[in-house]
Amino acid sequence: MTENVRTETRTRGSNPSIVRTSDGVVVIDTPQLPTQAVAMRKLAESTGPIRYVMNTEHHCDHIFGNYYFQDVAPVVHHQEIADNFMLLEPTLDPYDFVAESVRTQDAPGLALFPAREAYFADLKRADITFAQDVSLQVGGHTFELLHTPGHTPGQTAVYVPEERVVFTGDTIFSGCQTWLMSSDVGEWLDSLNKIAALDVDYVVPGHGPVTDLSYIRVQRACLIQWVSAVANAVAGGWSREETIARVNPGADLPVDVGLESLRDHISTLNAASLWDKLTSTAVTGI
Repeated sequence: MTENVRTETRTRGSNPSIVRTSDGVVVIDTPQLPTQAVAMRKLAESTGPIRYVMNTEHHCDHIFGNYYFQDVAPVVHHQEIADNFMLLEPTLDPYDFVAESVRTQDAPGLALFPAREAYFADLKRADITFAQDVSLQVGGHTFELLHTPGHTPGQTAVYVPEERVVFTGDTIFSGCQTWLMSSDVGEWLDSLNKIAALDVDYVVPGHGPVTDLSYIRVQRACLIQWVSAVANAVAGGWSREETIARVNPGADLPVDVGLESLRDHISTLNAASLWDKLTSTAVTGI
């Protein structure tokens, strides 16, 4: 991508990245699998001292590897990420989710994987939190942390103008199925517009290959297709179960690396979450 930016897009989890500056290294998201987290730390430290670890969201595939970076550098993320860090969700126990991925896809990592009690006893959220956009300077590089809610409330994009790159986290799923989870699609669309206004050559998504700003149109269309499809199902009187069984506008897209077994889960989650919101009597974001 650039001489100073390294991103791993070919392993299970998010796309953890390293940015080299004249005064050390910034890590953006951390690997989910233990052996990869340890390897990334070694790579980063071989490049220079780690100055910050930044997270783009609270989902475990972006933050679990923080465990292997403890006491290395200040952790920076949005207050909503700190508030939701590794919390049990209605459809997912994040610790169990990572544990299963280690058992099935990182056997050597089992020796590095902490027991639940040890993990939560040592759990470190953030040294620095923010509620609005914030900018940090490291050497000759600027790191603009932009609040881009939608996929999650604390969703953050990290814009590095000197490298003409933005790390969007899961605001963009490049060439793979989008997880709506408990998202707010209206906010998500606004956040895509915010990212589209940046002057960048490279867009590092939360999942999938590195892309450019033109992909924002694809991601926007994906979100609109999901909402439209489920809205039409609701208007047609379909039950929740019928909607889950029959609605999947992302069916032709692959899932991200290592998540093949979750293909049906993703479509079920997306259809069910949107059906629940569109049929709710409460005033909520879609």
